[in-house]
Parts: sequence; C-alpha cells; structure tokens
Amino acid sequence: MDEVLAYIAELVAFAIIIFFVVRYIVPPARKAMRAQQETIKAQIERAEQTEKRLAVAEAKYADAVVEARQEAAKIRDNARADAQRIVEEMRVQADREVERIRVRGEEELANRRQHLMRELHAYLGQRSVEVADRLVGEHLADAGARSATVDRFLDELDAMSARDEAAERSLVASKGES
Repeated sequence: MDEVLAYIAELVAFAIIIFFVVRYIVPPARKAMRAQQETIKAQIERAEQTEKRLAVAEAKYADAVVEARQEAAKIRDNARADAQRIVEEMRVQADREVERIRVRGEEELANRRQHLMRELHAYLGQRSVEVADRLVGEHLADAGARSATVDRFLDELDAMSARDEAAERSLVASKGES
C-alpha cells in the first residue's frame, strides 16, 4: 500500500504541477507566442510590402536605364550629325580658302609675268638701241653709205609730201561734190 499511496501522492503532486503550469505558465506563454506570431506576421507583411516596393523600384530603374540609353543614343546621333555638319563646313571653308589661294596665286603669277615682260622689253629695247647704234655707227663711218642714206631719206620725204598733196586734193574734191 505504500506503493499505491506513493503512487497517488506522486499523481496528486503531478496534477498540482499540471494545474500550476496550466493556470500560471501556459497563458503567459500563449500570450507571448501570440505576440511573437503577431510580430512575425507584421514582419512578413512588411517584407511583402518591401518586395512590392522593390519590384516597383526595379521597374522604375529598368525604365530609367532604357530612357537613359535612348537619351544617350539621341545625344550620340546629334553628336554625329554635328560632327558631319562641322566636317562639311570645314570642307566648304577649305574649298573657299583653296580658291582664294588659287586666285591670289594666279594674280601673283600675272603680276610677275607683267613685271618680267616689262623687264624683257626694257632689256630688248636697250640691246636694240645698242645694236642699232653700233650698226648706224658702222654704216655712217663709210662716206658713200652716208650719202646714199641721206639721199634715200630725202626721196622718202618727197614721196610723203606727194602723198599728202594728193590726199589734200582728193579731200577738197570730195568736199566740193558734197
């Protein structure tokens, strides 16, 4: 019987412990568990909201990247167009400069040609005078040649005066007919 009493005593002690556990320990534990569950639910909801915001932010980021690429492409195309325009302007300017230099060169060449022609004429004139002086000097050194030259000169003067008289007569005759 002692054993049964010991068994019953153990059973009563166990029941008292269960009563205290159920009465004083389980409700705060449940309350703490519920609070913990609520905290976990709130964290889960915040995580879901954060995921949604992250998805929206990623979509905005992707849109911004696409827009930035499009803007970069526009800028690149504009830069190419500007570069092409600048190249064309420089080409036109270079063509104008080449034409200006060509015209200036032609003018300079014409001026030099005229200058050389003047110098050549002056030189040839001087040389002609020198040669003529020498020939006339040689020719006049001979008395017979000198006399023949004077006679020829006088004959040419007579011929010129005869032509002038004939022209005068024809002029008077033509005035008289009018």
